[in-house]
Amino acid sequence: MSEPTATTTPRERYRRQVREEIKQRAREQIAAAGTSALSLNKIAKQMGLSGAGLYRYFTGRDELLAELVRDAYQSLVDTFRAAAGRDEGDFNGLAHALRAWALDDPQRYFLVYGPPVPGYRAPADLSLKMAEIMSLVINASDFELGSSPGTPPAVFLRSGEDQAPASAMRLALAFWTRLHGILFLELSGHFLGIEFDPAQLYENELELLSVG
Repeated sequence: MSEPTATTTPRERYRRQVREEIKQRAREQIAAAGTSALSLNKIAKQMGLSGAGLYRYFTGRDELLAELVRDAYQSLVDTFRAAAGRDEGDFNGLAHALRAWALDDPQRYFLVYGPPVPGYRAPADLSLKMAEIMSLVINASDFELGSSPGTPPAVFLRSGEDQAPASAMRLALAFWTRLHGILFLELSGHFLGIEFDPAQLYENELELLSVG
């Protein structure tokens, strides 16, 4: 949440605080019973608001859900930026950051990478967050393959002459699909009863991906 500036009015600050509380109540519902459990009426009751009162802050479930998804994406962007900032070409570091982020809050992970919520359509602006996340992965993949990054990450997903090397794109897509496959199965409980350590499986898959 951004800090209030000197130009914000008390009403604007109060509105921001109430919106943040609504989002926190929504996260608690989702953490307890999944996205399908999200209920604006229940949140309104918990906060001592009428249904109409809550709708002054969010126009409906989809707007609230979009905010939660936006926050989840931003959290992953910040996590990847921090990992990339420590070592721009740390391919393994991004992989470990992804797993730590996912395990820290599985329901936040499912908001972004879980099954689609029936009737919900993600806002178009999220594509920018998705592109930034993938750009960081592609940049790390380029370093992993031993080539010079040269091109800023922002242009990696464009078509034409500015596109990243095909080898970096292939490695980044393998990173994304294979590691997410393990994470999704682990967080969904599909490894229960199987005699192996999901963390070690993740490390083994990462070792197969790594070229250094």
